[in-house]
Amino acid sequence: MEFVNRVDELKRLAHWWSDPDARLALVLGRRRVGKTALIREFVRRGESAGFGQVVHHTGAGRGRAAELALLSEAVRAAGLFRGSRDLQQRPFDNWDDALDALADAARDHPVLVVLDEFPELVVTSPELPNVLRAFLDGINSECRLRLLLAGSAVRHMAGLAEERAPLYGRIDLSLHLHPFRPHEAAMMLPALAPADRAVVYGLVGGVPLYLSWWDQERSVVDNLTELACEPTGRLVSEGDLVTATEVERGEYPKAVLYAIANGKTKHNEIKQAIGAEPSRTLDRLVEMRMVERLAPVTAGRTTQRRYQIADNFLAFHVGLLSRFRSGIERGAGKSVCKALIAGLDDHLGKPWEAAVRDHLWRIASQEALGDGVVDIGPWWRDRPSVEIDAVALAGRDRRPVAAAEVKWARTVDGRRLAWQLAGKAEQVPGMVDAPKLVLAARESVTDAPDDALVVTAADVFDN
Repeated sequence: MEFVNRVDELKRLAHWWSDPDARLALVLGRRRVGKTALIREFVRRGESAGFGQVVHHTGAGRGRAAELALLSEAVRAAGLFRGSRDLQQRPFDNWDDALDALADAARDHPVLVVLDEFPELVVTSPELPNVLRAFLDGINSECRLRLLLAGSAVRHMAGLAEERAPLYGRIDLSLHLHPFRPHEAAMMLPALAPADRAVVYGLVGGVPLYLSWWDQERSVVDNLTELACEPTGRLVSEGDLVTATEVERGEYPKAVLYAIANGKTKHNEIKQAIGAEPSRTLDRLVEMRMVERLAPVTAGRTTQRRYQIADNFLAFHVGLLSRFRSGIERGAGKSVCKALIAGLDDHLGKPWEAAVRDHLWRIASQEALGDGVVDIGPWWRDRPSVEIDAVALAGRDRRPVAAAEVKWARTVDGRRLAWQLAGKAEQVPGMVDAPKLVLAARESVTDAPDDALVVTAADVFDN
C-alpha cells in the first residue's frame, strides 16, 4: 500500500527527532489507522537523510522473557553492539538491562527504539512504565537514544500521559492518529470519479487500510460482494474486531452502537434499548470518535442532544450490513448484495452530510461562508419540526450567517432547493437577513442562484 498524507505528523516526528533534549514520543490510534505505516515512513525518510540506527519491536503479550529475547534479536540484527555483547548467547535479562544497553549503544550516534503495541508489553511486564520513568530521569545529556511507544489500545496509551501516571511530564511528543478526512481519503482513490469516492468513503470511512482494500478497477457490486457479502469478507470480520473495543466493567459499546444504528439517538432511548445506563459508554465512544454527540449548533447547554455513529465503516457494519448477517453466514452473497445496493442511497445520506460539513470547515478560512466563521454544525427544532444540514456561526456573538442543504441525489434543482433552504433559514434564531446559501449534491446543482455556493463531490473529494 502506497503511503499518502500524514504530512503534519511526519513534520512533528522530524522536529521531535531533531530536538537534542527530546527522549520519548507516543503514537496512538485505533487499529488499522496507520500508526506502523507512519513510523515506517518516518524511518524510511530519515534513513535517506542520514538517520540513526533503528530497532523496531512489536509486543504481542508474550511472557517477559520471550519479549526480551525477541527485542535482543532485533537489537542484534540492527548491529548496535558490534561484538561487544553476544545477544544470542546472553539476551537481555530484564528491561533495566535492555534500556541501559541501548543507552550505551547510543553514546556516539543516534538510535531510535520503537516499542510497537506497547500495551501488550505491559501485560506481561507491568513494571515497564516505572522502569522507563527511572531510566528517563537518570539518562545523561550525551545519550542520543530516542524511544517511540506506539499502541492501538487508545485508553491505555492516553493514560500514559495523565497526571500521576509514571511517565507524566516525560513525554516530549504525543501523536493521536485519526482516520483520513474526505479530501485525504481521496488521495487513496485516485482512479475513481469524485462521486464514486463519495460512495466508498461513505461505506468504509477514512481508515487507510480499508480504503486500500477497495479495488478501483471493479464495480461497487463486485467490491461489496467480495468484501462484505461473504462470511470471510474483510469488512465482515473487521467490523467484529472494531466493535470489540476496549471494555471495562459497566460499559456496553457494542450494544450502544447497535442501538444508535437502529434509530435510538437520544440518551433515554439508548438506555431503554440496552437496559442499562449508557452514559459512561457514550463518553468512551465519543472520546474514540466512534460516536458523535450532536446538538443544534446555535444551542448552548441543551437537552436536545442526539447521538450518531461518527465512523462511516462502523455505521455501515452495525447498521446496513448487520441486517443481512444471517444471509451472509449462510452463503447467500448474491442476493444479500442486491439488498445492500438497494439500501445504499438511504444509508449514504448521513455520511455525505458529514463530509460536506467537513468541506465547509476547510473553506471557512477563505471566507467562503462569511467573515470570521467560528462554528459549523447541524441545526434543528423539534416543534414545529425543522432541520438544516449545516449552519455556520460567525464572530464573538456566534451569529448564524450561512445555511446548507445537502442532498445525496446525483443532481438537484438549485433554484427550488435554495427557495426551500431560505425558508428554513429564516427560522434559525438570530440568522442574518441575507445568509449565504450552500447547495450540495453528488454531481451537479442546476440553475442555482448566482449568490449561492454550490458543493459537489468534486469539491469535497478533491485530492
